[in-house]
Amino acid sequence: MLNLSEAMASEKIEFWTMSLKPKFIPYFQSLVIKYESQNPGVKIDWVDFPWDILQLKLITAIAAGTPPALVNLSVPWAEELARDGLLEPVEALMNQPPIYTKGALADLTFNGHIYGFPHYSNVNVIAYNKNILAAAGISAAPRSMDELLAYARQIAAKTGKAGYAPALGKIDGFMMQQGLDLIKHGKAIFNSPAHVALVKKLAATYAANGFLKDKLFAEDNFPAVVDAYLGGRLGMMVSAPTALRRIQADSKEIYAATDIFAAPIGPTGIADGGWMFHFAVPKGVAKQSLPAVAKFAQFLTNDENQLEFAKNANVMPSTIKALAHPYFLGLPLQAAAAEKAQAVAARSMNNSRSLYVAGIEDYDELRRFLVKAVEAGVTGKADIQQALDEAAAIWNRKLAKVAR
Repeated sequence: MLNLSEAMASEKIEFWTMSLKPKFIPYFQSLVIKYESQNPGVKIDWVDFPWDILQLKLITAIAAGTPPALVNLSVPWAEELARDGLLEPVEALMNQPPIYTKGALADLTFNGHIYGFPHYSNVNVIAYNKNILAAAGISAAPRSMDELLAYARQIAAKTGKAGYAPALGKIDGFMMQQGLDLIKHGKAIFNSPAHVALVKKLAATYAANGFLKDKLFAEDNFPAVVDAYLGGRLGMMVSAPTALRRIQADSKEIYAATDIFAAPIGPTGIADGGWMFHFAVPKGVAKQSLPAVAKFAQFLTNDENQLEFAKNANVMPSTIKALAHPYFLGLPLQAAAAEKAQAVAARSMNNSRSLYVAGIEDYDELRRFLVKAVEAGVTGKADIQQALDEAAAIWNRKLAKVAR
């Protein structure tokens, strides 16, 4: 039998990340060297997989009884794996009180248990063209989605330019952020009066030319949105703070005319644009190794390392202390848009959550039916209620098959 010192000397911790090579090789190599020097006898093995094969690799490793000690996951993947019993709850392994924001911990809480150590996320802000909004007579941040849509219509009416470019190709998240669930008791409910009312507001803004129509219903309309904003054709750009670096690099004139609003929090209290990644512990990790694994996980995600990763990756950390660091909140007197965006986002991070629909196979296919229905209703090609009813019927046929 190994004594304690021998056991410590033979400790190996393998952790997997998702699509972080080659950009973050220096960052993670530095962390590994630092941790091993502080913990003699511990060997850290970092493995990075492309995002599109990591989940299959993980499930295969768990089934073979050879899982990594830690794995980098998104929240939807973690929820699915936890539901299938393939992840370990970690609340008993965390230092107390946790260093992470309440929002980050809530994101990883399923059925009363926490299934990961939060790492990083993001949240949207509103970058706006000061000249366009001044011409439209707008000077205050929108307080709700209704007010944001009203601003978009006002900008179009006063300036002839588009006011807002929502990501309607991701209408599911848009609805959920507004407190409108898509499924209840196993049935699609996005054809309810409240959902119809929201789509009617979108249709009214579309008809008033308040929306940028370039790629409005594409799954990823971000390139079109950035191009329009850089071209002075868009009054407000709702995006993560990283987009401001692109504006700064590509157009000094537009960047100089840019200022920042906070994006309105939905009636759910959830900020727009959250999508967190974390480190989870797979099922099958040896029980005696869990304390050492947890110690390393908390090193990976501590205040200092999250702050450094956030700087390198242009993302937002998930710890309370890192978010309060002067890098985010210590604005210089002449702060420009990028620095302001970071500060605004940092103040919203406790409201950042990953919005998704859990537990449905082929969900992306179903979402496309919803997007097509919303597109038909918003553009006036179909009656909104009828279009949503037809999409809901397709969903319910799929959901009924799953329930059998």
